[in-house]
Amino acid sequence: MNDREQLQGYLAAIGTVAIWSGFIVISRLGGKSVLTPFDVLALRLGFAALLLLPFVGSLPPGSWTDARLWTLTMSGGVIYGLAVYSGFKFAPASHAGILLPGIQPFLIPLVGWLIMGTRAQRQQLQGLVAIGLGVLCVASPSILHGHWDPAVLLGDLLFLLASVAWAIYSVLAKRWGFSPWVLTRVLAIGSAALYLPIYALFLPRNLEAAPWSTLILQGLYQGVGTTIVAMLLFLKAVSTIGPARMGSMIALVPVLAGVAAAPLLDEPLTPELIAGLVLVSIGAFIAARPAPPTPLAA
Repeated sequence: MNDREQLQGYLAAIGTVAIWSGFIVISRLGGKSVLTPFDVLALRLGFAALLLLPFVGSLPPGSWTDARLWTLTMSGGVIYGLAVYSGFKFAPASHAGILLPGIQPFLIPLVGWLIMGTRAQRQQLQGLVAIGLGVLCVASPSILHGHWDPAVLLGDLLFLLASVAWAIYSVLAKRWGFSPWVLTRVLAIGSAALYLPIYALFLPRNLEAAPWSTLILQGLYQGVGTTIVAMLLFLKAVSTIGPARMGSMIALVPVLAGVAAAPLLDEPLTPELIAGLVLVSIGAFIAARPAPPTPLAA
């Protein structure tokens, strides 16, 4: 690989980190708006499905009757979307940074062990210690002073549910070996086919009360930026600089999202929260490092 390709890989990685950090801030904006969580998910899936619909004909034969793809669609599309956007109604963006990308290095090895029996590597366990300490830092004011906010706690639990759903999606997608381009199309279009009719018939909606600027921002960022552009940039980065370096850069997302939320969303940055964001990011970075080579037997 030449220097130009490596530079393109790092630029793609930076773009992915920026979009994923922005996803947390933009989603919290949607949560604080008049839109319901069901509205935001509908905008995400509607915009993504419309853009990807022209490419549906090139899907491999049998894609729409493959139970594995529908399992991935439910986990990584519908369940994740419902939980994550509901969480943004109650909990701050800084908590999302910790409980969404921040604890994936913890959840993915756990889900991998439960589903496939794979063991976590030593550096992953070291990273998990830092992640656990970071989560404790964020929770310490409530633990020490008993200041439990039921709404924030509900939001945190929803973020945790979304993170578990995404970890299951990640482990199963790797196990079953579908290509990312197939998964991107099936996830968006399949989720839209499952969710949008139920949304239109049964779920509370408030689209008409939101300004057009809010609808366009949420639809374009969620449906195009996060679902399509970030995925393509992520794939470019992984193919050039490798998954380990990409994983290490993703460790920046909790801190970037937490810091950006302070001026943009008027969220407080307490010492405990700063410590938690830093520790979780360090833990995610450690867990994403490539394992050292195993020494050859003499």
